[in-house]
Amino acid sequence: MTELPDSLHPLVRPRRLRTTPGLRRVVAETRLHPADLVLPMFVREGATEPVEIASMPGVVQHSLDSFKAALVEAAEAGIGGVMLFGVPEKKDAVGSGAVDPKGILNVATRTAVATAGDALVIQTDLCLDEFTDHGHCGVLRPSKSLKGAPEVDNDATLEVYRQMGLAQAEAGSHLLGLSGMMDGQVAAVRNALDGGGYENTPILAYSAKYASAFYGPFREAVQSSLVGDRRTYQLDPANAREGLREVEIDIAEGADIVMVKPAGGYLDVLAETASISSVPVWAYQVSGEYSMIEAAAANGWIDRERAIHESVLSIRRAGADVVLTYFAVELAHSLRVPARRTGRRAK
Repeated sequence: MTELPDSLHPLVRPRRLRTTPGLRRVVAETRLHPADLVLPMFVREGATEPVEIASMPGVVQHSLDSFKAALVEAAEAGIGGVMLFGVPEKKDAVGSGAVDPKGILNVATRTAVATAGDALVIQTDLCLDEFTDHGHCGVLRPSKSLKGAPEVDNDATLEVYRQMGLAQAEAGSHLLGLSGMMDGQVAAVRNALDGGGYENTPILAYSAKYASAFYGPFREAVQSSLVGDRRTYQLDPANAREGLREVEIDIAEGADIVMVKPAGGYLDVLAETASISSVPVWAYQVSGEYSMIEAAAANGWIDRERAIHESVLSIRRAGADVVLTYFAVELAHSLRVPARRTGRRAK
């Protein structure tokens, strides 16, 4: 008769499924694939060679020539797509470069479509912050408070977003990324696209975009002119329900995909979004998340390759169907390397 287990001999042993690499691999609940990854890219007007971004080691502002080469590399790595950001030489109060067909973002979009074709989903950032001399995501108006600073005019900004959406669609963008956090932006741009004959151009809504400290390196990357902050339109980091409300509003307005940004500090919001969303859910591992891993690895404090994989895997596990990450191409290469196996070959 078999004796019942005692406290030193447990009956339930979950460790059994962790004993070999093969077992761990076959029971993994979440997996990464190159097609799940999107690479954010910066293209600088007038650049003749790539310009390094000091706060983001390994990331550059591309010239058009280096941009083409990087697109080819991204396509060969098998990633899902690229998200484009323009860095203009000149800015003004209304961000006119954003709607100019000859503006750097629209030029880069046409270049990307011509270079990559359908091998990558070419996505474009639809926001004014890179193009305004004040660095805000919309046009400004005088504050209603006599002593207040100028404020972002939501409804006037929507009209510019409509023009920007049409310009990006005309340039060939496969997916418009609405990141400005203006009320009604999805409905406004969807209406403009449909009216302009671009009813098949989808919208990615940055629905739950938080006013985060982790955007710091990005602002160097786009040479932001921002003075102050964006707390009157981006979400308060304290609020999860408000983020979910924004998601529901954007879906109702016609968003084809919704986004949570940043990713790592908002996995709870991401998981809740995935549980309620009827459309795909994406997340953005932002510049500060990238730079923290690079800084810690450079100091020998963490295993860089494992930290990259774990951080992106965690975002996928929380519910993201796709992850925007500056590690996209590097991670895709590592995922495509076959795992080393031992044992005899099958005959």
